Amino acid sequence: MTNKIKTRNKDINLDAPFHVSGRTKYVDDIPEHQGTCYAKTYYSRCGNGTIIKLNTKKAEQFPGVIRVLTYKDVPGENQIGGIVADEPLLAEKDVHFYGQPILLIVAKTESIAEKAMELIEIKYKEKEIIVDPKEAYEKGSVLAGSRTFKLGNPNSNFKKCKYVFEGEADSGGQEHLYLETQGAYAIPKDQGGLFIHSSTQGPTAVQRVVAKVLGLNMSQVEINVNRIGGGFGGKEDQASHWAALAAFAAHICKCPVKLILSRHEDLQMTGKRHPYRSYYIIGLDENLKIMAYEATFYQNGGAAADLSPAVLERTLFHATNSYYVPNIKITAHPCKTNIPPNTAFRGFGGPQGKFVIEAAIHHAAKELKTTADKIQKANLFKNGDEFSFGQIVENCEAKKCWDETTKRYKLKQLRKEIDTFNKENKYFKKGIALQPICFGISFTNTPMNNARALVHVYSDGSVGVSTGAVEMGQGVNTKMVQVAAQAFGLELSDIRLEDTNTTRVANTSPTAASATADLNGRALQDACNQILERIIPLVCELLKEKNPKNITFEGGLVKAKRKSMPWQELVQTALLRRINMSAKGHYSTPIIHFDKKKEKGHPFAYHVYGNSIFVVKLDCIRGTYEFESVKIVHDFGSSMNKALDLGQIEGGLVQGMGWMTMEDVVYDKKGMLKSNTLATYKIPDVYFVPKELDVHFLNTKHDNLAILKSKAVGEPPLMYGLGAYFSIINAILAYNPNAKITYNAPITTEKILMALYT
Repeated sequence: MTNKIKTRNKDINLDAPFHVSGRTKYVDDIPEHQGTCYAKTYYSRCGNGTIIKLNTKKAEQFPGVIRVLTYKDVPGENQIGGIVADEPLLAEKDVHFYGQPILLIVAKTESIAEKAMELIEIKYKEKEIIVDPKEAYEKGSVLAGSRTFKLGNPNSNFKKCKYVFEGEADSGGQEHLYLETQGAYAIPKDQGGLFIHSSTQGPTAVQRVVAKVLGLNMSQVEINVNRIGGGFGGKEDQASHWAALAAFAAHICKCPVKLILSRHEDLQMTGKRHPYRSYYIIGLDENLKIMAYEATFYQNGGAAADLSPAVLERTLFHATNSYYVPNIKITAHPCKTNIPPNTAFRGFGGPQGKFVIEAAIHHAAKELKTTADKIQKANLFKNGDEFSFGQIVENCEAKKCWDETTKRYKLKQLRKEIDTFNKENKYFKKGIALQPICFGISFTNTPMNNARALVHVYSDGSVGVSTGAVEMGQGVNTKMVQVAAQAFGLELSDIRLEDTNTTRVANTSPTAASATADLNGRALQDACNQILERIIPLVCELLKEKNPKNITFEGGLVKAKRKSMPWQELVQTALLRRINMSAKGHYSTPIIHFDKKKEKGHPFAYHVYGNSIFVVKLDCIRGTYEFESVKIVHDFGSSMNKALDLGQIEGGLVQGMGWMTMEDVVYDKKGMLKSNTLATYKIPDVYFVPKELDVHFLNTKHDNLAILKSKAVGEPPLMYGLGAYFSIINAILAYNPNAKITYNAPITTEKILMALYT
């Protein structure tokens, strides 16, 4: 085996050479089978209404069109809803949002399908359109039941508080804007089955939906994912729709069918991060301790449930961020509106919940003429505290992260420098904000916390690995290879990671909730350990070693106390002895549980902590700004791969900053997305990134149920982005101490200018 990648060089991304050279393959890069057809989705141009006329004859007769499919052609159930069965594959009589799929046009080329769409004749009888979640709730338009978490007695304790403040804090949506748009390529198989290449975070979810829509058994549907070009939650549930449409067309037309959304279609038809309208009441004592807190969240779920109930639940789980509040009541309502069904997005409702308590703290600090960080510091979690949902805080790193941040980055000196700058400059002001984070790791739906892995050791000593993890740019492929290489003492290049495939590894949980490396890595460890347990007796025999504990696997060698042998030789001998060198591993997270009737339990395997300091410079004439620095101390556990983990921190941070500042998702009163191009929807670019970005690894080695004592890094860093918002607010207040502050994110340049001069 040549071109060895050394195991000891753990800070490496195995996919990087393929990405930068353009050799990485996505769904649209897969070589097409002969006879492949192309599908396009005709969607509603009405935000809410009844279809009173639909004529497809001209489109059907257009040269090159194979079929125009409607809901009537669906052989199974015309339903793709997961948590709630409320979303049709194709609209029947009614449409509920602008962008809802109505027809599927299958043609010999994509351009033919696009031209045929222009020939569709349709008329609607329009109904009332609701885009505001609070209005929807007041009119009884909800997606599921409301939820409330309680701890202590906030009502009686508000009366005891020295200070009580109340207000509103609203956060907007966010477009996923993954590099690879939604898409799938479906290929008919023998005996009526289907093989589907899908750009999805949830292969099993796609498999389940396709089987239901086509009236097939799940065993007849094989989903394959090489990798996807970004997901951020947008392909956890919503990828199922496009894969099901492609599979539907392939099944009916008896030919391979590719369905790839254009960027405009993807922007218009898919759900975003959930916007929230929220209200808070916060009560503090004379020592700035938060004694009571209430919050009400109106979640804008869109026209169908999708993952809204689960997202709403995590909002409640993270509604107090890093702070212990002894008396709390938080309620969330999933509201049904006439926009595309909103869905998972990095943080999964957690950022929206955290924003509200941070706004409440900032509000209190402003009124008390102090700094928010004094309130933040006074209320940080410590071991033994209780979350609102009953879990007890363990292995808490909140204070350690805070102290390390303020000491390492010289907070007092930094404040003095900012104060001096603000005194010396009239039209430029600097703002500073600290942003701690606390984020629970696990799927909050307990049964989803399990994974499987398949391992084959071949006769030449090389190893093939299959897991349920989907690579989407986060580097999970590299981490899985590291796990297997460490278990067998091999180099990274000795391990081959297969595509994620529902036939090799069945019943997978989606790659989401920051739990993918933990769950799949642990399952992979289990499979590797099964093989090692089978061959240890053989090793003892061959190396004449009486104590199995003296056997180690390192550097391609199997070592005993006095002798060693090559791994490859051991494998060949084991196979000659007819020892099984394959294994299927399984892992389910222990301890975790949650009772939704009582709203109490222990839902998280562990928590990730961190703290950050933001410094922004604001141009008070133009309303523009630049982030001079963001400095972070983050709880990585014992990092498996610092290069990958640092990339996740940097990417998550900037994505969170974008959500809080410039990414403004705008729907008009008719439910049409107005920010529907990259000219009207702005995301962070290289000029937006902080001039100085410093991340300190706070390595902790607690046994935290994670893989190799690391900690998850997917979602937690996005929460730091909240600090961008509050640093800008503080810069505004430095210019105009009497500015009327409304906690409404994102804080666009227009909002900044309005606040500066009110």
